[in-house]
Amino acid sequence: MPYPLDYGGVIDIFCTLQSLHAAGVEIILHCFEYGRGEQPILNQFCREVFYYRRQEGHKGFSFQLPYIVSSRSNPELLDRLAADDHPILLEGIHCSYLLQDKRFDNRNITLRLFNVEHCYYKHLYRHERSLMKKAFYFNESRLLEKYEAMVASRVKILTLSDRDTRYYREVLGGKFVKTLPVFVPHQDLKPAEGLGSFCLYHGNLGVAENEKAAEWLLEEVFVKMKLPFVVAGKNPSSRLERIAHQGCHTCLIADPEERELKDLISKAQINILPSFNETGVKLKLLNALFNGRHCVVNDAAIEGTPLGPLCHIAETPAAIQRVVMQLYHMPFGEEEIRLRRKILEAHFNNSVTAGNLLDVIRS
Repeated sequence: MPYPLDYGGVIDIFCTLQSLHAAGVEIILHCFEYGRGEQPILNQFCREVFYYRRQEGHKGFSFQLPYIVSSRSNPELLDRLAADDHPILLEGIHCSYLLQDKRFDNRNITLRLFNVEHCYYKHLYRHERSLMKKAFYFNESRLLEKYEAMVASRVKILTLSDRDTRYYREVLGGKFVKTLPVFVPHQDLKPAEGLGSFCLYHGNLGVAENEKAAEWLLEEVFVKMKLPFVVAGKNPSSRLERIAHQGCHTCLIADPEERELKDLISKAQINILPSFNETGVKLKLLNALFNGRHCVVNDAAIEGTPLGPLCHIAETPAAIQRVVMQLYHMPFGEEEIRLRRKILEAHFNNSVTAGNLLDVIRS
């Protein structure tokens, strides 16, 4: 369900709909709804919108297929798709259950991937504390690795990063694999010049990887560096809130609205966004580059993307501390903005990306 816009994957899909609609494409949208409700705004960009229930819990479980795929099986959806011969764009491997149905063997299908999913779930397994969730992530990663290898040679594949493209070609044996940049909600570069007043980490804190990154920054980087540090994001755990409020110079803002988060990004002197997962593209980093000042990341956050020249890169707590101290009193100026404009406009132009997507769909 690509609305409301409260995490990266949803934002990309919503912007894809907007961009394809602007390019004159008539869209029939099929989406799974589990708790968000029907969203009338989607009718602005789509000729028709169909909603389906996801089979959650034991109803969606399979011994052969990943849960994220098997729980999105729906006979009504498959019958509707089989009733015409329109090209099909699958947003995420989650929606690829139809590849089990022989009616679609010769259909024009394009699959956009947000990550190498089995690698992503392996990272979730490593960073999760709950034993039950760890077991789920481990099994899901195992099933996804087999499933992604099967899918790689069946359909046209589009990834978000060159690293993921290489992986699908070289490791999984993909026949048609290309990189297509993420669609972004901001096309105008609006970073504030001058100085901000704090350091910021933001993300969906309900995801184990993001919670781990926030805890790591609080306990390893800012515990001895007494600069103001704010963690912001949805669904934080009580443990993370407790850690964030232990120091008088650190705090956590839970569940900020979109406008509040954008305001935090623009007022921060430094957006610090390390990643423990090398796959995909970090939309929170793009958000910070379009709307914020200095950005500090590690190699994993920019691997396979063109964003390296726009960021300050540091791997260890000591290295991050040194970079933060250098940048904290350094005004953000026109030279940095010009470089961002040059790279971001060249690689993240929604109308150009939509044209490239249509070329692949029509091929």
